[in-house]
Amino acid sequence: MSRSVFVPRRVMGALALAAALGLAAGPAAGKVLARVDGVEITDEDMRLAIEDVGPGLPQQLQGKARDGYLMDYLIDSKLVAKKAEADKLADTPEFRKRLEFMREKALMETELSRIAKAAATEDAIRKTYEEARAKQKPEDEVRAKHILVEKEDEAKAVVQRLKAGEDFAKVAKEVSKDPGSEGGDLGWFSKERMVPEFSDAAFKLAPGQLSDPVKSQFGWHVIKVEEKRQKPFPTLEQVKDQVLRYVVQKAQSEVVLKLREGAKIERMEGAPAPMLAPPAAKSEADKK
Repeated sequence: MSRSVFVPRRVMGALALAAALGLAAGPAAGKVLARVDGVEITDEDMRLAIEDVGPGLPQQLQGKARDGYLMDYLIDSKLVAKKAEADKLADTPEFRKRLEFMREKALMETELSRIAKAAATEDAIRKTYEEARAKQKPEDEVRAKHILVEKEDEAKAVVQRLKAGEDFAKVAKEVSKDPGSEGGDLGWFSKERMVPEFSDAAFKLAPGQLSDPVKSQFGWHVIKVEEKRQKPFPTLEQVKDQVLRYVVQKAQSEVVLKLREGAKIERMEGAPAPMLAPPAAKSEADKK
């Protein structure tokens, strides 16, 4: 996969930013939810607050509690911003520099959002999925059960009980030291998921066959293979979100890397060194 480009969170208060730049005129769009000294707070303001502040809120803060917190945040923002205006902070060099930074950030995110929307078509998603599926190499899996004990003699006794016809799950519940498998059932697994000694023994067994005691770093195993198959490739529906993220990140990365190639970039002495692999982009799916 191609390198990704870093996309920071959306600027909360983009409407306030536009107003400060003299780009907004007339009443705010959207449903009015509150007024602070006559200044409206709309559902669009709330949406922007959710995008910017929402991801940082505690997980347990949901529903009406979250909306109430965000409304208080917006009210406080209006009040503090009004005081800052009165204190003439908008005329300071520090504020102007911050405003320019936020303007560039908003423009960058708007452009990357446009690129994402143009790239994330159903055809592109399906094509990317089909290409990945075509490259997937066949991989064998087995569905097996096991019983884990500490000593070889205990494992031999387990083999005798099972060959005498005792139920595997019953014996596993009685003597197995593996708490992670219900009745010894390990489900489906590929060879690299288990320690080599266990995998080598399991993948040599035919379905329905019982192993001799097998030693690993965890103790002694008795293994029974139930089925074998080639690992199925996940359906598009199962991985659509991941495919979407990859399609968006690839499109955004290609644009940014092309812009870098066409630009004259000078790093002065003491500037941070370039990153080998920029952080992953944040797609529209990640922001939901």
